[in-house]
Amino acid sequence: MNTSASADSERFQSGANKYAAYLETPEGRLRSDLAFANLHDFFPLQAEESLRALDLGCGTGATAVRLARLGIHVTLLDCSPAMLDIAKRAAREAGVSEKIVAKHGEATQLASLFPARSFDVILCHNILEFIDDPGVVLRDAARALRNSSAILSVLVRNQAGEVLKAAIRAGDLGAAENSLTAEWGQESLYGGRVRLFRPDSLRHMLKAASLAMIAERGVRVVADYLPPAVSRGAEYERILELERKLGIRPEFAAVARYTHYLARRPDPVMENRE
Repeated sequence: MNTSASADSERFQSGANKYAAYLETPEGRLRSDLAFANLHDFFPLQAEESLRALDLGCGTGATAVRLARLGIHVTLLDCSPAMLDIAKRAAREAGVSEKIVAKHGEATQLASLFPARSFDVILCHNILEFIDDPGVVLRDAARALRNSSAILSVLVRNQAGEVLKAAIRAGDLGAAENSLTAEWGQESLYGGRVRLFRPDSLRHMLKAASLAMIAERGVRVVADYLPPAVSRGAEYERILELERKLGIRPEFAAVARYTHYLARRPDPVMENRE
């Protein structure tokens, strides 16, 4: 493990409870709820009970529990034993332990941990921000997709969202200007730096990994900038509904705090026809 990966593992280990608490906030719930709703829109066209999913950097297992409740078999992979402990406890409390397997390891070890064509759904949510070479993880994930109907779900921090966050929330015009070209930002929950992504760079990474993008959606377009008069808790469902409508429109998705990409391996038959 290199120095950067070791530092990330340590902050994920020590910050597991902090992250679990964050997921209970309106901001954390929105990120999870919107990503899951987007993913569900594109589930493979087969019985959900026969699907197998891999959650890279699974964190507290919140999404895995949702998938398991649908009957999907889920493998969790995380570098933090503390995160995996929380995830296993969540699975027990939800009564879906038989559907979930937890495995300790790095996302960068994906190719050595799992055979090719193993999964129908692979989640890569907010993990590429902490990887030295995101392209390698995407290529390994493409290899692990079962077939051309299998889905890779990638959620990353959007550079444009960091610009608006600095300008609107912090009122820091200098930070906003710097974020226009910054490759890295500051992670407020764990501390340390976090990679920022532009849509064109992520699309290029997906293409380089031989993946065909099927959808690009914004997550938390306006929720972070609502005035105090709007209660995030009391108005949560209305905010969620509005975010769903905004996230599918490219002009709004372009400035969201996070961008959600859904991709598949191209159908070899269709590729040969082109």
